[in-house]
Amino acid sequence: MGKTSVAGTNRDFHRVLWLTLALFLSYSCVAMSLPVTSVYVITHLGFGNGLAGLAVGIAFASTIATRGMAGRMADHRGGKYCMGRGLCAYALAGLVCLAAGWPGLPGPAAYGVLILGRLLLGVGESLTIVGLLAWGFGIMGPQRSGRVIALVGMGLYGAFALGSPIGLALFDRTGFAGVMGACALVPLVGLAMVLPVARIAPHVGERPPFWRIIGRIWEPGLVVGLQGVGFAAIGAFMPLLFLHRGWSHPALGLTCFGGAFVLVRLLFGHLPDRIGGVPVALVSMAIEAVGQYLLWTAPGPAVALAGAFLTGLGCSMIFPAMGVEVVRRIPPHLRGTAMGGFAAFQDLAYGVTGPVTGLLADRFGYGVVFLIGGLAASLGFALVVAIARQDREQMA
Repeated sequence: MGKTSVAGTNRDFHRVLWLTLALFLSYSCVAMSLPVTSVYVITHLGFGNGLAGLAVGIAFASTIATRGMAGRMADHRGGKYCMGRGLCAYALAGLVCLAAGWPGLPGPAAYGVLILGRLLLGVGESLTIVGLLAWGFGIMGPQRSGRVIALVGMGLYGAFALGSPIGLALFDRTGFAGVMGACALVPLVGLAMVLPVARIAPHVGERPPFWRIIGRIWEPGLVVGLQGVGFAAIGAFMPLLFLHRGWSHPALGLTCFGGAFVLVRLLFGHLPDRIGGVPVALVSMAIEAVGQYLLWTAPGPAVALAGAFLTGLGCSMIFPAMGVEVVRRIPPHLRGTAMGGFAAFQDLAYGVTGPVTGLLADRFGYGVVFLIGGLAASLGFALVVAIARQDREQMA
C-alpha cells in the first residue's frame, strides 16, 4: 500500500473516530436519563415500580419500532442526514422531558409528557446509531465494516459507563430539570461536531421491502439476539445475585463485565475484517456460554466475577462479527436498512430478557437467569456453526 493510500486510510479512520466521539457525547443523554427516569417517577410523581419501569423501557420499544425507518432514511438520504436528525430528536426529547417537570403540572399529565419524551428518545437512538453506521461504512468501505461497528460500540458503552453516574450526581445537585437540561444540550454539541464532516452520497439501486432484507440477514441477527440474552442478564440481575446471596461489592460484576467488553473491542476490533466474522463469533459465543454457566453454578463471588468477566469477553465482538456477515450479504444501497433490522434483533433481546427471566427468577432464584443466558449462547454457537457450514457449501 502506497503512502497516499495509507494517508487516506488514516484520514478516514480519524473521521470515523471523530464521529464516534460525537456519538459518545450525544449518547450521554440516553445514559444520564436512564437511572434518573425511574427515580423521578417514583419519588416525585408518586407512581409505583410498574409505571417507572414502563417509562424506562418504552424508549427501547420505540427504538425497536423505528429501526427499519432509520435504515431506509440512511439508505435514501445518507448517513449524515439520518444521524443529524437523530441528534435533533435527542435534543427535542430532552426538552420534552424537561417540560414534564414543570411546577404545578398534575402527576398524570407530567407522566404523559415524560412518556412522550422517552418515545422521542428512542426515535433519536434509531436515527443516530443507524445513521452513524451507514456513514462510517461509506467513509471506510465495507472491507473495514467490522472496525466501524467496533468503534461505534465503544462510543455507546463508554457513554453508558460514564453517563449513568453523572446523571445521578446531577440529579442530586440540580434535580430532574438539571439532568434533562443537560440531556437537551449534549446532543447539540454532538451535532456541531458532525456538521463539518463531509457527507457520503447514498448508493442507488432497487430497494426491496424491509422484510425481504430481513430474510437475508435473519441468521446473523438471531445470533446477536441470542448473545443479547446473556448481556441483558448481567445488566439486570448481576447486582441482585450478589445482594441476594450476601456477597460484598455487588457493582463489581458490572465493572468486570464492562472492562472485559471494552478491552476486547480495543485489542481485537480489527479481527472480523481480517479473518472474517464467523470465526470470531464462534470463539466469542463459546466464551460467553462458559461465562454464563459459571454464573449459574457460582459457589462464591470470585467465580461469579470470573463468569461476568468471561461473559464480557464473549459478548464484545459478536455484534461486529455478525455485522460483517450482514454487510457481506447486502448490497451497498441497502446496508443502512439491513443494519437497522440487524440491530433490532439485539434490541428485542434486551427488551424481552428482563421481564421473562425476572418472572423465572421469582420462582427459581437468580441462578436460573444465567442458565438461560448460557443456553441461549450455546444455541447461538450452534447457529454460527450452521452459518459456517452454509458458507463452505456456497464456496464449494
